[in-house]
Amino acid sequence: MVRRSCTFAVAVLGAAILVGCGAEPASDATQPAASIDPVGEVSDDVIAPDWCAQLPRAKYAELDRVDVDSDWFEVWEAGDGVLAIYEPKQWQEVISYLVLGDERALLFDTGMGIAPISEVVARLTELPVTVVNSHSHLDHVGGNAEFESVVGMDTNFTRERSGGLANERVRGEVAPDALCGPLPEGVTTDSYVTRPWTITEVATDGHTIDLGGRVLEILQIPGHTPDAIALLDAEAGYLWTGDSFYEGPIWLFAPETDLDAYEASMARLADLVPDLTRLLPAHNTPVADPVRLIELRDAFAAVLNGTLEGTTSGSGAVEYDAGAFSILMAADAAPATRP
Repeated sequence: MVRRSCTFAVAVLGAAILVGCGAEPASDATQPAASIDPVGEVSDDVIAPDWCAQLPRAKYAELDRVDVDSDWFEVWEAGDGVLAIYEPKQWQEVISYLVLGDERALLFDTGMGIAPISEVVARLTELPVTVVNSHSHLDHVGGNAEFESVVGMDTNFTRERSGGLANERVRGEVAPDALCGPLPEGVTTDSYVTRPWTITEVATDGHTIDLGGRVLEILQIPGHTPDAIALLDAEAGYLWTGDSFYEGPIWLFAPETDLDAYEASMARLADLVPDLTRLLPAHNTPVADPVRLIELRDAFAAVLNGTLEGTTSGSGAVEYDAGAFSILMAADAAPATRP
């Protein structure tokens, strides 16, 4: 199993959950929990945490890199007319995607908002850009305020998150142990916020966006969050999965997570596999085999029926290892405690 970038302490459901998230095999010893300094700033002489040494991930050797003259973002060709905008210097390793048509472009997610993603997008295309978010967690909407056109889902969760998040809610994301090296110039632990943004067009399930020579369809797949979506390019067979699937520990322990809805949504995506050519997830690596969705559907069913055993960490999270990915759930959501 491949993990995300570090073992990280996250406050969830009233408890601190230690989440292993690096590129090391699961059998290796996990890193110590990241120590988030609640006050200090990041300077050029910060020593990178151990997980940084595990980057770059091997998958990137198979992709072509696009030079965008950025100290924060990396851009990689992830498909025909698809550019993955990757933030490898921050522990979440979030990936946003610029999808190019003949007349318009679509930006699927806008990252952390630590550095201006709009500057990178402007170097990649002169086409008008519409933003669509896989969901409204902070690492996917951080740059929304930089764009005039934002398509959003009609949920209370989306509307609440569009108001942005104050520094005390997000400062841990830019503390020293959350980073590989310095922050961009002008950004500090004390100054980082996610700015409010405006939904300019409401979408529902089946909503299509015509980019000119390329039509993308929004598929509503609640579970990870109430507003989670996938994005489908049926002609190319591309499916953007957001945080509903990526190769690493899939987080299903937040208060807004609905496990029953997630089960139904993953069954829906698994049904698409025969017509898909690639998955484009929102973390770690930008290209995955569509068969992973069938593996995820089956693994999640095995978690719920108790045939896939989990490992409980000292902080109470339960991780179910499914090979190329794992499923992370709160202890009180494990099969033995579910009604």
